[in-house]
Amino acid sequence: MRDEGVVLLGKSVDNSRVVRQVDPRSRREIFLVLLLVALLAAGLGLYAWPALEIRRAGQTSVELYREKERLLEERRKLQLEKAALENLRRVEAIATRDLGLQAPAPDQAVVVELPRPLPPASTVAGEPAPHREARAEKPAERAKEAQP
Repeated sequence: MRDEGVVLLGKSVDNSRVVRQVDPRSRREIFLVLLLVALLAAGLGLYAWPALEIRRAGQTSVELYREKERLLEERRKLQLEKAALENLRRVEAIATRDLGLQAPAPDQAVVVELPRPLPPASTVAGEPAPHREARAEKPAERAKEAQP
């Protein structure tokens, strides 16, 4: 061993005034690596995004189809229930059996018919049509004719 007789004395070194210079090449290399990573991430995102959107649209389509089928089935059930509830024989049977109602005697039945109003500008057969000149008359002219 060569260092057998050597005694090292420790001397403190003050490096506080030493300023390290930044290598411009290393800064440029770090920037290029970050740019490359960003471009790769953007490319991956642009590749994966449409596929994810297509998958999400497909899932939404399946959910909407299931909802449509469920609503159609519910509609069919409600139509059957409505038809059963509107069945007059069923209503009459419930009225007589459960409520104790009876059909009225012929002398107790009263039929009420209400006249329906005619739509505007329509006439009834057998009645004279209104004259157009009569509508155009002024109230003052009518008053003169009415005086004897």
